[in-house]
Amino acid sequence: MPLVKIFSGSASRYLAEKIAAAYGTHLGDLTISRFSDGEIGVHYNESVRGAEVFIVLSTFPPADNLMELMLLVDAAKRASAHKVIVVMPYYGYARQDRKDKPRVSIGAKVLANAVQACGADRLMTCDLHAGQIQGFFDIPVDHLDGSAIFVPYLRSLNLGSSLIFASPDVGGVVRTRAFAKNFGAEMVVCDKHRVRANEIASMQVIGNVEGLDVVLVDDMVDTAGTITKAAELLKEKGAKSVRAIATHPVLSGPAYERIENSVLEELVVSDTIPLKQESSKIKVLTFSELFARAINNVVTHESISSLFI
Repeated sequence: MPLVKIFSGSASRYLAEKIAAAYGTHLGDLTISRFSDGEIGVHYNESVRGAEVFIVLSTFPPADNLMELMLLVDAAKRASAHKVIVVMPYYGYARQDRKDKPRVSIGAKVLANAVQACGADRLMTCDLHAGQIQGFFDIPVDHLDGSAIFVPYLRSLNLGSSLIFASPDVGGVVRTRAFAKNFGAEMVVCDKHRVRANEIASMQVIGNVEGLDVVLVDDMVDTAGTITKAAELLKEKGAKSVRAIATHPVLSGPAYERIENSVLEELVVSDTIPLKQESSKIKVLTFSELFARAINNVVTHESISSLFI
């Protein structure tokens, strides 16, 4: 059994502690310091020579999180770690996955290049905005499926035959269909048209939801404009109740206010990103067990897909 050490960057320590506990160990000791001008420095306070080092850190803003991650990977490689595996619960910049108009960057590819350039041997992440981002890497990518956590929770609600799933946009159809298939349920689609980022011009429902309990499925919620507008439209179309599940609670700008004032019964999210404030309508499910099991399977060379539903 190889020596395994789990470390955490500043922004994801709350989750890394739970992952380490679920794995049956404790977080490794390191120091992250800053010069007076804000420059970051990292130092491992224990030997990592010959160890399989797992570094837990999401890359949500600020960009310091990415810089910190790169420094942690570099320091571990220079300290003769056998392997350095980046555990990135939330893969930032994933929405910038293609050139959708002229003269724009592909942020998801830039991030992939950065992670590989600093020496990472493997990446573990969860519910990417677009699965094909895995193709930006020339190292193994373990893409965990959050449905392993969300499906058991939805089953506990006992919604029965009145359950139907909805995709808040056309791009999320594949994700939503996978949930519907697990329950043998139907699905509908909310077709939206954007005028610009975070601003929706129009939306319509494709399918019938009258008298049904609707579950909206998405990979992330940012300003909550799409999810709350979709919920409102579904209620107007006769839905008995509307709740939403979304893996990554980005929740920026007016998101919390919109959710509180929405017709949503609840918004169920994971702890890949920490909540900025409490909300009576937001329920957080931890992904720590899922990541701990995935780390164990990587170390013991077992299947990762066996963790999924």
